[in-house]
Amino acid sequence: MTHVITYFVSALVYLLLQSANLIAQNESKPLTLKEKTEVVDSVSNKLASTYIFPEVATSMGDKIKGNMEKGVYATLNDPFEFANRLTEDLQAVSKDKHIRVGFDPRGIAEQNQVVSAEDSIQFRNRYIANLKRTNFGFKEVKMLGGNVGYLDLRSFSDVNYAGETAVAAMNFLSNADAIIIDLRFNGGGSPAMIQLISSYLFQESVHLNNFYWRAANINTQTWTLPHVSGKKSPDTPVYILTSGSSFSAAEEFSYNLKNLKRATLVGETTGGGAHPGGTVVATDRFTVWIPYGRAINPITNTNWEGTGVTPHIAVPAKDALTVAHMDALEKLIAKHKDTEQAHFYKWPIVELQIENSPLKLKETTLKKYVGAYGPRIITFENGQLYYQRGTGIKYTLIPYEEDEFILDGLDYFRIKFVSKNSKVIALEGLYDDGRTDKNFKDNQ
Repeated sequence: MTHVITYFVSALVYLLLQSANLIAQNESKPLTLKEKTEVVDSVSNKLASTYIFPEVATSMGDKIKGNMEKGVYATLNDPFEFANRLTEDLQAVSKDKHIRVGFDPRGIAEQNQVVSAEDSIQFRNRYIANLKRTNFGFKEVKMLGGNVGYLDLRSFSDVNYAGETAVAAMNFLSNADAIIIDLRFNGGGSPAMIQLISSYLFQESVHLNNFYWRAANINTQTWTLPHVSGKKSPDTPVYILTSGSSFSAAEEFSYNLKNLKRATLVGETTGGGAHPGGTVVATDRFTVWIPYGRAINPITNTNWEGTGVTPHIAVPAKDALTVAHMDALEKLIAKHKDTEQAHFYKWPIVELQIENSPLKLKETTLKKYVGAYGPRIITFENGQLYYQRGTGIKYTLIPYEEDEFILDGLDYFRIKFVSKNSKVIALEGLYDDGRTDKNFKDNQ
């Protein structure tokens, strides 16, 4: 029996090695004129039978076939370069940024090896493992100053696998006073994930979007879900951060919530891809991503194809988070008349202002604050002021006024130096809940 198991394992290892060798050979195989012709013909045929606009598909096919006949691709011997050139030519005709030709012999070979149920399970498990490595696109979820929730979402992953992570993220944000969803690095994904996340932002069922699908010649509708796991946030202000790299599903989410007047968009106009689709195998080494559907918003009766989604507050993408956070805090301050609550929202604004306009004080000004204030010690080292209480942690002091400082790494506490007749006499502690305390300077 041991010999049989050993033989089976050896045979399996041999087959895996042979498969790996075949894939490696397929990847390195030179690009020939015959293969280029096959790729062009296959891509043209796939577009003609599937692309959302048949007339445009015909024009795209005519373009790359004509280029092939004219010898435009004759000197393109690198497969990646060839795929990129085909993509450029197809997009030049269609203006559709979703369309792209890819060189992926390894992925195609792995897909072709899925024959049995066991193969299918292994293929799916590899797919899920890849999604897990990026936490299904949920890069970061946290609370910013002023109880503003922040979600950095890099993709809208398949709800079948990413649903639990999405639910956890949205429930984490459920106690926030405002929510910022960062889509600046989000290239798209699943409409079902759009539906799930959107469902946490509305109390009642809301009509999100319509789609037309060419193959079946049907229209479908997407609505928010009537029930979600956990708590909804229908009244919480929502901000969406966008950039020129926000694309496809990221744009649909932004477009939907903008036209439903449920979110404020901050950043840059998005990429401009509104046609859903998928990757199709063209040959044993080349694929083509083909849009086979069209979004039709129920409010605008159109979509963002080619134009992108314009933000309410247009700023460079790098500044979008700070601007959105500041806007959220200012609106919360205006909404809440209670002095204590207003103070809570005003507190983090100082740090945001420092990010935009850091204050630089003269060395002579900094040195006049050095000394002991009861248990609190202020020192000056290497051009920088430091705060330490007893033998505790030493914090760098960052000025936001000439006599007021934040402590780098300590959010809830700041200090203010008190002067009389141009002489520093005390150090006042400022707390995020509005409390203050004071220590007089030793040896005044």
